[in-house]
Amino acid sequence: MDLCDRAQKEFALVSNMHLTCTNMPREKVDEAIRVAKEKDIKNILALRGDPPIGQEDWKPVDSGFSCALDLIKYLREQSGDFFSISVAGYPEGHPGRINKVEEGTVLSESEKGRVVTLEDGQYVCSDKDFQEELEYLKKKVDAGAEMIVTQMFYDVDVFLAFVNACKEFGINVPIIPGVMCVTSYGGFKRMGKLCKTRVPEEVKDLFESVKDDPAKVKQAGIKLGIDMSKKLLENGTPGLHFYTLNLEDVVMGILKGLDMVKENEEDDE
Repeated sequence: MDLCDRAQKEFALVSNMHLTCTNMPREKVDEAIRVAKEKDIKNILALRGDPPIGQEDWKPVDSGFSCALDLIKYLREQSGDFFSISVAGYPEGHPGRINKVEEGTVLSESEKGRVVTLEDGQYVCSDKDFQEELEYLKKKVDAGAEMIVTQMFYDVDVFLAFVNACKEFGINVPIIPGVMCVTSYGGFKRMGKLCKTRVPEEVKDLFESVKDDPAKVKQAGIKLGIDMSKKLLENGTPGLHFYTLNLEDVVMGILKGLDMVKENEEDDE
């Protein structure tokens, strides 16, 4: 909350406050709504959230909300149209629905486009599960969500297919792609495994070729971010959401490569 407030007051930025259901009883949500209004924070990204540290499965707290849909409904009930609400979308399917492909399974063409290769085999969100994901996303939009911000991905074609699938399903709000800023090889491997992210061979090869040189890994991260962003923008994407992991080098390199920020005097020297 304080970070959003400072971003708006000190840097004239537009904040999009993340509000999750994790460890948030109703009274805490009420307090978040009250303070956000006081500080004129008008954008909320409504999420279920991850399990707390040390807890494997996600469970709602007493008097809390069990999913993002419930949170969206409550925000609209309590605040009307004061907030612009955005929600999460998953181009490859939610990680919890990306399951191992059993031997002998024949994948459809759309499943082949989403299939993820991990160390112990292939994983995919089945067409049936993907359809259910879209149904849930549509419910969130119908409940009042006005924008979708996606999970990270490395295959732009997967994102574009997701956008088309949403449109065919009647989901017509802006969809903002989540672009991961790769800053280290270990992080690249760890996040890909955690999110069960499809990694095209050319992306894998890019980072494998420089994995022992941290500086070159960052440069590869900048190159990937620029290439992905250009393709996304060329295909009509209405904006970009960068996962920076609170590190600035790679995202600034990407923005400079896209001519979205100017080099400052220190950089020119």
